[in-house]
Amino acid sequence: MTEVENLARFVDDADYSTLSEEAVAQLKIRVLDTIGVAIGASDAEPMVAIRLLTESLGGNAESTLIGGGTSSPDRAAFYNAALSRYLDFMDSYLAPGETNHPSDNLGAVLAAAERTHASGREFLTALAVAYQVHTRLADIAPVRAKGFDHTTQGAYAVAAAASKALGLTAEQTANAISIAGTANNALRVTRTGDLSHWKGLAAPQVAKEGTHAALLASVGITGPAEVFEGNKGFKDSIAGDFTIDWAAEDLESVHRTIVKKHNAEIHSQSAIDAAITIRDQLQGEAAIDPTAIREVRVTTFQVAYDIIGGGEEGDKQHIRLKEEADHSLPYMVAVALLDGEVTPDQYDPERIIADDVQRLLRLVRVQPDADYSDRFPAQMPSRVEVEHTDGTVRSVETRSYRGFHTDPLTWDDALSKFHRLAARFANDDLRGRIATAIAHLDEHPITNVTGLLAQVGPRHAAKE
Repeated sequence: MTEVENLARFVDDADYSTLSEEAVAQLKIRVLDTIGVAIGASDAEPMVAIRLLTESLGGNAESTLIGGGTSSPDRAAFYNAALSRYLDFMDSYLAPGETNHPSDNLGAVLAAAERTHASGREFLTALAVAYQVHTRLADIAPVRAKGFDHTTQGAYAVAAAASKALGLTAEQTANAISIAGTANNALRVTRTGDLSHWKGLAAPQVAKEGTHAALLASVGITGPAEVFEGNKGFKDSIAGDFTIDWAAEDLESVHRTIVKKHNAEIHSQSAIDAAITIRDQLQGEAAIDPTAIREVRVTTFQVAYDIIGGGEEGDKQHIRLKEEADHSLPYMVAVALLDGEVTPDQYDPERIIADDVQRLLRLVRVQPDADYSDRFPAQMPSRVEVEHTDGTVRSVETRSYRGFHTDPLTWDDALSKFHRLAARFANDDLRGRIATAIAHLDEHPITNVTGLLAQVGPRHAAKE
């Protein structure tokens, strides 16, 4: 058997009965968290533009768009994944050489599962497949150092999960995975230099293409059988040699993922916690006044420095756009010191260009620390020091945050975040029904959830 056939056999054999109760609970938390983030992005300018485009293109009525309306599964996968990705507030997986976001697969799994009127258990099983494939490829086949984006592994994960949700055979699944994997090798320039809307749309693109690959395979279209090991295949051209015994894999990788506490790039979470702690300490003594601060020093691990601190992926102090701000450690630490939080409000265009935050972010100096780097990804160590012009220094060191492995998010935590993000588009009753449907996903068809998501919108918003 080829390697993609072995992966397809794993997908075909995946069964809800093998999931632990704890994994099911964590998958439901990820669904609630991701749906809340998606709803919260409904009125973002790029999302409005994509919504209008999706509606103008038409498509069959097989899959629901969050906020109402329907389209074909691949277009619904793109739109719903774009919603869940835009705020950059989703879950993450940290591997030594790669970071990805397994919840990026949810939009595709939701669309594919609705097409087949799948049960909630079938949906959760397909989502567990996505988490397993995405995380394991990040573990042993990282591509960031080679110049490729983490959505490259996502192509294999989303095709595998969409195939499972659609009920494809093992042979069809192998073809879907090989088509998606061959065709979606994304460049890391997506997240370097001056960032664009594509930072938040690269994963939705893969969600769309992986779903379409599964649909193609369902009608007999074939893909390269040696996509992994073949001449000029994934190993030869990009990842290098690696081995995964898919027969030995389980469906428990959701436990290894983490959820964001702050609306910020994942590697910034502990540094933001430290900055907010310093601000809290200063309350009653002196307000955070950028004119009274000489320097803010952030010490972090190498990956954070490289991606968001001004290391190998470019300048992080010239910040004018949301896409730049949520990938700039200087901006996020500065705004956390000033506002005491990092939420979608901190990416309002007027907040980004405000004089106080622009002045303070230019005083932020980021440096990597070898010891911190050795402790990552088991920990996420960071230290923030604020030096005032009078010579006084405040310093706070952190090594994790609420939502990390050592302090995982609970259902109540996720529910609080969901209500906060979704309130502008769903009243108390609708939010409660959505949360209840997700809590009982394993008892009902997935249409119980998608039917409620169709009702989200301003007409159902919480009253001020």
